[in-house]
Amino acid sequence: MSTKLRIAAIAVLLLGGIAQADEPLSIDVHRDANCGCCKDWIKHLEANGFNVIDHVETDMRAVKQRLGVAPRLASCHTGVIDGKFVEGHVPAAQILELRQRPDLVGLAVPGMPAGSPGMDFGQPRQAYQVIGLTAAGTDEVVAQYPASE
Repeated sequence: MSTKLRIAAIAVLLLGGIAQADEPLSIDVHRDANCGCCKDWIKHLEANGFNVIDHVETDMRAVKQRLGVAPRLASCHTGVIDGKFVEGHVPAAQILELRQRPDLVGLAVPGMPAGSPGMDFGQPRQAYQVIGLTAAGTDEVVAQYPASE
């Protein structure tokens, strides 16, 4: 192979790697068809560079059970990225951090706290925590968001 051909081949490989690195992260989101805040959370994810694969479900309880979401961590919708669950109104920043945490099987924002992503309808934010679930089944606070006034 000539030197010019080798350089061209290396350039193609390098540029292909750069193009793949710029592709958005994909996340599957399972939600009930009638939930408006779920759609707003999806908009939050898309605005932060995620490619959302939207799954409308008829039995969210079964989805949560299949994915290992403990009832104490439950909210209205459930995402899946890299085989890990993302339960409720988890901010995009913590989802990115989850990808770097092999010790966690998922993240959750239990309930539906006002002011969290997808629940930010102009009212003050309630204080809330982002909870990580370890492989051993214990909870770990990975982020805290204070109340706003």
